[in-house]
Amino acid sequence: MPYELGTSGPDPALSDKSLGGHFRSGDRYYGNGARLCADPIVVLPRRARELRGRGYVKDARRGRDRRETGPKTRLCPRAHAYDACLRHTWKSSAALGKVKLWKLKVPLPADLCEKPPSEGCRGKSMAAGEFWDIVAITAADEKQELAYKQQLSEKLKKKELPLGVQYHVFVDPAGAKIGNGGSTLCALRCLEKLYGDEWNSFTILLIHSGGYSQRLPSASALGKIFTALPFGSPIYQMLELKLAMYIDFPSHMNPGILITCADDIELYSIGESEFIRFDKPGFTALAHPSSLTVGTTHGVFVLEPFNHLEYRDLEYRSCHRFLHKPSIEEMYEFDAVCRPRNFFQQEFAGSDIPSLKLEPEYVYTDSLFYMDHKTAKKLLAFYEKIGTLHCEIDAYGDFLQALGPGATVEYTKNTSNVTKEESELVDMRQRIFHLLKGTPLNVVVLNNSKFYHIGTTEEYLFHFTADSSLKSELGLQSIAFSLFPSIPEYSTNKPCIIQSILDSTCSVTPGSVVEYSRLGPDVSVGENCIISGAYVKTTAVLPAYSFVCSLSLKMNGHLKYSTMACGVQDNLKKNVKTLSDVKLLQFFGVCFLSCLDIWNLKVTEELFSGNKTCLSLWNARIFPVCSSLSDSVTTSLKMLNAVQSKSTFSLNNYKLLSIEEMLFYKDIEDMITYREQIFLEITLNRKQSD
Repeated sequence: MPYELGTSGPDPALSDKSLGGHFRSGDRYYGNGARLCADPIVVLPRRARELRGRGYVKDARRGRDRRETGPKTRLCPRAHAYDACLRHTWKSSAALGKVKLWKLKVPLPADLCEKPPSEGCRGKSMAAGEFWDIVAITAADEKQELAYKQQLSEKLKKKELPLGVQYHVFVDPAGAKIGNGGSTLCALRCLEKLYGDEWNSFTILLIHSGGYSQRLPSASALGKIFTALPFGSPIYQMLELKLAMYIDFPSHMNPGILITCADDIELYSIGESEFIRFDKPGFTALAHPSSLTVGTTHGVFVLEPFNHLEYRDLEYRSCHRFLHKPSIEEMYEFDAVCRPRNFFQQEFAGSDIPSLKLEPEYVYTDSLFYMDHKTAKKLLAFYEKIGTLHCEIDAYGDFLQALGPGATVEYTKNTSNVTKEESELVDMRQRIFHLLKGTPLNVVVLNNSKFYHIGTTEEYLFHFTADSSLKSELGLQSIAFSLFPSIPEYSTNKPCIIQSILDSTCSVTPGSVVEYSRLGPDVSVGENCIISGAYVKTTAVLPAYSFVCSLSLKMNGHLKYSTMACGVQDNLKKNVKTLSDVKLLQFFGVCFLSCLDIWNLKVTEELFSGNKTCLSLWNARIFPVCSSLSDSVTTSLKMLNAVQSKSTFSLNNYKLLSIEEMLFYKDIEDMITYREQIFLEITLNRKQSD
């Protein structure tokens, strides 16, 4: 049984074997939106929950109809849950392994429709080697650590996660920020303390989720790894998607650690008989073809020469050197720029499957990477020797740039991509370089792949509302487990409603996302808004490009609420050093000084929390504290509308908090309870409607 928080056990953070559960069809795994299967898949309704709270199924198709019409058809439980009997379908050539995506109306056999998942396999542990031994999530501080543990406990209690793996949350040490590289080192130390030599034989998934998500603050309180996705019942979150995307990896991996970030999605297609293998010494990284412009914001691989004249979906290559966020000029200088070769393919008469199209010039960019256990132990020994980190280390920029025969020490002095340069940064980088120099960097080139990042408000809105590619590839829905009358068939993008209850007279403009919220009569949401955790009881207008996110707070033992309201394009991270420079900040497109005048607030040091030489919208005390959730939303909307209309709305009579302080006082339990209330009401409504 899982250890509940506050009970005895080796790790009250959830240390029992509590994860597993994926689908295996014959000798192949399915059930993930990431592995683009090499022939058509018909998605089963209401089967998504089979991924959650159970062991694997030897043959998910057993006892199912299997119709051989034209190309081979799999009935495969994917990570989706729909209510209709018409499904999205992957269509591709089994021989080519190439994928073209479009909607097909495929009627499913009547016996498959609305069939509840089998309960027989729920709670069973995974067989050794079939899934991850450990799934670890990093947290920035103890408040975030507790929030993650609470959410994991809830998900395990509801069997929303598979069983069979050790779950851990590893928190960064207090003090200076140490970056995701420092978090990796810290996680290695935690593993050593918990398991001793036992982890030598483990396959470990390490998910970096320790940031405060200042570019997508709706994920700040509960964490990027728990970002809701618009499909499933219950709603799927990024954690479940990560487990599904990497479902093939553990059984083709030597003991070691796969390192990934919480806010990215990797989709790929490879041949039917191929697997991505992590079985070489040193580091192994995935590589995706990208434009040179994309390469300037990612890591770029300079690959060793390759003899094959034809592309394949999957290629194993060696890396000469790794460039971190290089300029386009540097890509040319170091021979990172590639030009298309011929693509290996077999011609099929009348085939409508297109071959992969590459840009005239492109680079291979990074996503996740693996390190074998021997390399992990080397890094751990280094960390034990230095003791405490006092600077930010980048797992990509500082680990991978040291690898490959072409690596040089010059990059260690380049601090242009560093958010805060500490005095010991260059020295620490150089020590890591000399530690890792000579370690091989193997690259798994996925020529038919896509990389998505959902870490900013702009990316979040685009991918959930306007991006037809990702929506079709993952089966994202416009209305996901919500009560909302209907969405008109717009010619372009649509709104996205996730586990929310909206009145029949409520309107949501295309391009906006509403999650975990209740919107009452005559509430109007403008375009490109993000509404999260809110309760709007009365008539209200939310201006276009509004960001509204409500948090429950525990202050002096009392339950309170505060709602951050700003513009989706506001830069919450931008900071100034002095009060006289506050005029350089902008709130909802308006000079922040003008906003303060509208709210009748003075520019003083007391206006800002935290570091008084780092003044930003993030630590500006401008958000009212209220006794009820609905009052909180209403009050914050008034301050937002006052800025838009340039009319006065005084905040003098309110207790005010910054976003920074809201996160300190956040009451995770109450926020989870609010979401659960919405879930139960939607579930009851659906049962009554059936």
